[in-house]
Amino acid sequence: MYEHIKDLSFSNKIEFLTRSLVNISSINGTSGEVDLAKTIEKILRSFPYFKENPSKVWTQQLQDDPLGRQNVFALLRSKSKNDKTVIYHAHMDTVGIDDFGSLKTSAFQSNELEQYFRVYDQNPEVKQDASTGEWLFGRGALDMKSGIAVHLVNLLSYSERREELNGNILVMFNPVEENQHTGVIEATKELHRLRIEEKLHYAMAINSDFNSPLYPNDPNRYIYTGNAGKLLGCFYIKGREAHVGQTLTGVDPTLIASRINDHLNNNMDFAESIPNETVLPPSCLFQRDQKEFYNVQTPGKSHLYFNYFLYEASPSEVLEKLIHVAKQSCEEVKLYLGSQYKRFLANSALIDDQTDWNIKVYGYDHYINHIKSQGIDVDSVVKATVSQYPDADIRDVCFHIVDALEQLDHDKQPKVIVFFGPPYCPHNYLEDHVDDQRQCRLILEHAIDKIANETDESFAIKKFFPYLSDSSYLSMNGTEDDAEDLKMNIPVWDHLYQLPLDLIHHLNIPSINIGVYGKDAHQWTERVYKPYSFHVLPMLIQEITNTTLKGINSLSYNTKK
Repeated sequence: MYEHIKDLSFSNKIEFLTRSLVNISSINGTSGEVDLAKTIEKILRSFPYFKENPSKVWTQQLQDDPLGRQNVFALLRSKSKNDKTVIYHAHMDTVGIDDFGSLKTSAFQSNELEQYFRVYDQNPEVKQDASTGEWLFGRGALDMKSGIAVHLVNLLSYSERREELNGNILVMFNPVEENQHTGVIEATKELHRLRIEEKLHYAMAINSDFNSPLYPNDPNRYIYTGNAGKLLGCFYIKGREAHVGQTLTGVDPTLIASRINDHLNNNMDFAESIPNETVLPPSCLFQRDQKEFYNVQTPGKSHLYFNYFLYEASPSEVLEKLIHVAKQSCEEVKLYLGSQYKRFLANSALIDDQTDWNIKVYGYDHYINHIKSQGIDVDSVVKATVSQYPDADIRDVCFHIVDALEQLDHDKQPKVIVFFGPPYCPHNYLEDHVDDQRQCRLILEHAIDKIANETDESFAIKKFFPYLSDSSYLSMNGTEDDAEDLKMNIPVWDHLYQLPLDLIHHLNIPSINIGVYGKDAHQWTERVYKPYSFHVLPMLIQEITNTTLKGINSLSYNTKK
């Protein structure tokens, strides 16, 4: 690949690589993720520095991955003895292409899509962008193969002038970002190994994930100094079945689920209040009763779960809110059913039989203690349930575990059990009271001012990347108690799902997202803006890299000035 790009201009190198990478299907969950990793490894090995130092490029197999997916690493050593290291990282997988419809065969063909959209009258903005020649289309063009290309060309540039490099650059490309993040999670072990064996000091990690306009005619290019986290808040609801002829004597779990959904879903009351940040509310990802076939009995159980974004709150704070919503919903259902039953009795001239609609609510950790108090071996139940469902979705396995425990519960009263399901994405952000994190912000502000003056670009710094990102797993805010609370409320922890939380805490790498710019990520009109992404962005990343490796003292004169 080096022979194809060596004589191109800097920005044309990036465009050539972007088009080449877009041309390779690497849809999440397919063998294309392996194909792209092999291609990136081949590109790296074609660079003269890595031809001379082949051991500085390597891959890491994901443990027990059925597709054989792998992380790709390369380490560029400076000629100096500085152990400071900047990490460049990006993810390799993309979402699927069903949204392209009849254009599926062109989903990875940037030129064909550009020609198509030049005459596309149904979306004037897309047509206008295509007509300028300044936008590159295709699945993964924005999210995030252009970001990979930027890192590769910056790395190549530094490898050709190592005498100017005051530290080291480690590049890392990861699969499986679009759902489980297992690529970067596995990579934390390799980062830990490298820090010890190669004696690397990770001063900053730069993710090149995309940024987009946040409102019409938004002039800003956004830089993010932290990452939103994510919890999956789950509700197992056990009701009381009844024949439809006696429906008011039962407790319908779908009614409880609906109340919970009504309280939580897209409700900004449950979003954190952080001024000038894109902060999102919980959203329902799943709601379903558990009846397997038709009959005239009301449902006995219902499941639902929510995407719950984390910014500054702890998992225990979120769990407390979810339990409160469950209790409120159950009380409302109790009062509602009671009032309806009274009307039914009055209309039917029947005598009240003292029907009870009380519903108990537990957090998973408290429910485990409740079950153990009855002499039930919880660990054995969990292990047996996990073994019983080897091919089930991991979230379904969580519900199966809770259900298995509930069936052994001596108390058969209706109940709601609240827990967390995978995946969990830690949240992180720069804190001014931490010296190295404060320095990262100063370096970032200096670089933005410098590049803005040179290019007339308008930059804006935000605290949280508004989408889920692999950067979540390079550091995490919070205490050890927060981590323990989390573990205690994920039923499959230590069995099917375990994050190296201690390792992430220990790595604690300041992680900045300085990404390519474009529109419509995850849509068939996905496109990246070339003038900024292929020219300005690489300059900005290099300025940050240079200052980070030289040290904060190199800023003192310019900062005072």
